[in-house]
Amino acid sequence: MKLYYSPAACSLSPHIVLAEAGLSYELEKVNLRETPHRTESGVDFSAINPKGYVPVLELDNGELLTEGVAIVQYLADQVPGKYLAPANGTLARYRLQEWLNFIATEIHKGFGPLWNPVNSAEIKDAAWARLASRIDWLVAKLGSKEYLLGEFSVADAYLFTCLSWAKYLERPLDGWPQLSAYLARVAARPAVQQAMAEEGLSA
Repeated sequence: MKLYYSPAACSLSPHIVLAEAGLSYELEKVNLRETPHRTESGVDFSAINPKGYVPVLELDNGELLTEGVAIVQYLADQVPGKYLAPANGTLARYRLQEWLNFIATEIHKGFGPLWNPVNSAEIKDAAWARLASRIDWLVAKLGSKEYLLGEFSVADAYLFTCLSWAKYLERPLDGWPQLSAYLARVAARPAVQQAMAEEGLSA
């Protein structure tokens, strides 16, 4: 399999899951800063994903799978013995999907206005206040658990990826010490360290 990624983007989530799963994979970096977007090998990325964004997973049969939430569940299902996602059809699997959807719509998208350089400080502060309220809920829901579902799952890979953006945006998370401990716990996992090193990132 080949993962098309951009360093520190949401593609870090399936990258972590690939490493956690112990699956064989190749990486192809995509430059999202230039137009048109091109892969490291010089291919116009729009020919691979007309949506124009990562991640994209190229399967061994040549099919392409897009959207991070779909990709991480696909990867987890390839190695059920790793328990990166509960079994399909169980309530626990729907709880996982509940978390993945919350992270996608409330955390991932919540960071969007903060990245936009044309937004005023007032707009960004309002976006951060809304995002902080979602983080408050998340921390309360996490409670004393080590991970979102109790054991590490693909949801933790996704949440870790999204919340790691706070440091690039200079929006500290130290107001949530419980969350800081959670992120440190995820960052210490060997697979997470491997994925981050392969993208040239530091925890």
